[in-house]
Amino acid sequence: MLVPVLMLAASACAVGPSVRPVIAVNDGGPASSTGVPTPSGQLPPLDTPQNASIAWSDCTAGTKTRMAETTTTLAFQCGRITTPLDAPGQPGVGDVSIALLKAGDGPIPLVVVNDATGTPGTLYAAQLASKLPAPLLKTFSLIGMDRRGTGASDPAQCIPGSARAAITEYDPDSTQLDDLSAAAKRASQECVLELDDRLQALDSWRTAGDLDQLREALGVSRLNAIGHGEGSRVLTVFADRFGSHTGRLVLDGSPDPILDPPSAAQAGAMGAEATFDAFAALCKARNCSLGPDPKQATLALLDQLRQHPMTARLSVGEAVHALLMGLADRASWPALADAVTAARAGDIDALAAYEAPLSTAVDNDPPLLDTQLITGCNDMQMRLPPEQISGMVSDWKAKAPLFGGLFAQQLLLCSSWPVPAQQLPTPSGHSAPPILVLSTADDPITPEEGTQRTARQLASGVLVSWEGGGHGALIQSPCATAAVQHFLVDAQVPTDGTACPP
Repeated sequence: MLVPVLMLAASACAVGPSVRPVIAVNDGGPASSTGVPTPSGQLPPLDTPQNASIAWSDCTAGTKTRMAETTTTLAFQCGRITTPLDAPGQPGVGDVSIALLKAGDGPIPLVVVNDATGTPGTLYAAQLASKLPAPLLKTFSLIGMDRRGTGASDPAQCIPGSARAAITEYDPDSTQLDDLSAAAKRASQECVLELDDRLQALDSWRTAGDLDQLREALGVSRLNAIGHGEGSRVLTVFADRFGSHTGRLVLDGSPDPILDPPSAAQAGAMGAEATFDAFAALCKARNCSLGPDPKQATLALLDQLRQHPMTARLSVGEAVHALLMGLADRASWPALADAVTAARAGDIDALAAYEAPLSTAVDNDPPLLDTQLITGCNDMQMRLPPEQISGMVSDWKAKAPLFGGLFAQQLLLCSSWPVPAQQLPTPSGHSAPPILVLSTADDPITPEEGTQRTARQLASGVLVSWEGGGHGALIQSPCATAAVQHFLVDAQVPTDGTACPP
């Protein structure tokens, strides 16, 4: 999972309502019944597909090959739909082929939208389906979609290898940004040349349009869906654009909807730092291989890589990206600790594996940096000058020693990007039924406060907060998973403000 730093920054810039405190505590079962009343309105009924037009074919064997460590007995089917490209300069010209995966055989389709810079949606849906409660899969079949430009959906791979390496390897503590700025400019120029009209059609607004095309192809009047991380932002756009076609939506860790790009990036850095501190505390409590002070041991590794760049075979920039990606999966925290320990002893392979999808093609999927740059910059209109970002690096790394500099530097990646024709609107949810929003206390990708602001910004938002760590609460928290199951299957809207224990 790549941290979508640019995705965090692709928000509106108004000041929104304050976040109310979580007031209802839950012990891991269904949501409790005390607290703030839920918004008015009922969840729409689940409609059985009529005249679905997708041609599915079995892809179970190939999908299981892509899934690491799975024992699932689920069957998987693959298909495709074609949607309009809708390029800003040439509306109605061209199209996009969207790759799909169907997991399970429940009668009602439940679409899954992942981060644009994370695991491709088809694979993420398969992984999610293998871990969801059986009652949910008796009602739903999960439909994963590789978002346009990702996975097998006309993948975009346009950044030259040398520019990609310069960006991913850059020292996050450096305030001298000329080389990073030059690499970002070259990446932008090459993507403009290679993608042409496709370039600015790869964004969240048009992905929401793809979802409505998918809804029609599935033969349902309303879209039922789960959005993970920045994929939640696409669902809020869908809800505002296609309110009459919005069914039961779950947002699992949504980006901040109201902060401007610098404020969102700084909040992201602080959230990632807090997640590492939670990782370090758990590591210490378990007597992990990093010893009595895991954070100091990790900082020592970065200094080691910085002092011996030629012999380390792993740059300090790649190491920081690897840490961030490893923190996203709470289940991998013990392995992440061991990877850092091994890297300190000279064996960088395990730590480097976390970063590899960012800078190299894996399983025929394009490097995630390309998607981060294209979709992230297309969704964000603000462009910041290098001298301003240099000051942010100095300031933020003092507050967040591991991740402050990285989050500041990545704002520079969009400085040379062409300004998109359409600004993403601030979500409202005024015409949507209740939308379930899950936040995670220590989320390195979509910080808790931003996700909670999403729930407050949506007129129909209902918040369930998990006091744990990792990217997203679904599957990781039994309490949050139970709330999602009752919401989707039984149309039971949990109490707004419910808290789930770590």
